[in-house]
Amino acid sequence: MTSRKKPTAQAEPGVGTSIELFTGGGGLALAMHEAGFRHLLAVELERRACGTLRLNGAVDYEKGSPLPKSLGDRWPLRQGDVREVKFDRWLGEVDVVAGGVPCQPWSLGGAHKGFDDPRNLWPELFRCARETRPRAIVAENVKGLLRPSFKPYYDYIIRELSAPFEQRIEGEDWRDHDKRLVKALRAHDVDLTERYDVKYKLVNAADYGVPQVRWRVFVVAFRKDLGLADWEFPEPTHSELALKHAQDSGEYWEEHGVPVREDLLPEVLPLPDGKPRWRTLRDAIWPASPESRSLRLPEPVGDYIEHPDWLHHVGWPGARQYPGHTPNDLDRPAKTVKAGVHGVPGGESVVRLDDGSIRYMTVRETARVMTFRDDWRLDGPRGEQMRQLGNAVPVQLGQVMAESVAKALQQSSSERA
Repeated sequence: MTSRKKPTAQAEPGVGTSIELFTGGGGLALAMHEAGFRHLLAVELERRACGTLRLNGAVDYEKGSPLPKSLGDRWPLRQGDVREVKFDRWLGEVDVVAGGVPCQPWSLGGAHKGFDDPRNLWPELFRCARETRPRAIVAENVKGLLRPSFKPYYDYIIRELSAPFEQRIEGEDWRDHDKRLVKALRAHDVDLTERYDVKYKLVNAADYGVPQVRWRVFVVAFRKDLGLADWEFPEPTHSELALKHAQDSGEYWEEHGVPVREDLLPEVLPLPDGKPRWRTLRDAIWPASPESRSLRLPEPVGDYIEHPDWLHHVGWPGARQYPGHTPNDLDRPAKTVKAGVHGVPGGESVVRLDDGSIRYMTVRETARVMTFRDDWRLDGPRGEQMRQLGNAVPVQLGQVMAESVAKALQQSSSERA
């Protein structure tokens, strides 16, 4: 089957080491790998997600096995509840602990239980930090984490990540623990290897070249002894304004060889901002540049039939639209890919074609929207594959963040040498 896998210097040790928590179908893990981080361990509970990781080269972790030495080594995978994993084995070996903390407690589409939800696994991220003392921590979560009703607890999360060694006592209310954290963070005579400089930012994946409007919160922490308190999140690289200019000038339509859509042409536009344009769903599934023509996905050959040349490119029947759940527009970034069941099938999983008809997006098309490589295999039936994609970090967005963290760590090491 056709692949667009990028060549990697697999024998190289990489820019650093990492432990992946809540690995899921591998979006952030793949992003960290592509940025040059060598995975020492990946932890995941869900069976199908673990199947996906194994299909893409992960191998079950065996106690006492040697640590991976190069980017070409297989990722050691621990299938099971993160609460049952002891991380002391990797103390002093880990540069970054990374993970997309499960979003159900905070999702706008969930029950909004937050800190009362047993699926709140931020405490396990803090425990991993205590047991491994990584140089940096990268976490991703849904926009709902910043909802005003959760702000006091979110501030608590940030303080707990800033001082993870100030542990919560069994039975202690989080509010009382938070008071102790506030006091501890005011102290000056502390071990800087037990404190972290923490920053967070709400970002839109489309602003970083992902063909999808997807708002997520990234939290990045650097160990205080590294002197990286001035680090800032990468600036957006792409813009909606640039897309509007390309469509208004006709450049976009000419590039794709399709008629101009008057409904998308604005009356007045500000001056161009000089950035590349947002990538659209059309850009993702039917790239127009001469060097990318071979990557254009054909129409599915039929319902339940996988295309002979493209992995997971399977037609699916029954697409429909209804108020509030209109199809994806080919000439805009895709809507946010979701993981759960959201009412009558439609919206984020349906696309309107140029002839006006609608159909379900294939798993391969959805993976393109999440910027996975075309050779990335997903385990399970369609529903499980789509759930893994909806829960994942877009690979390109994660890679932008990972590369910025890697650059900061390398700079800190060279300055301290």
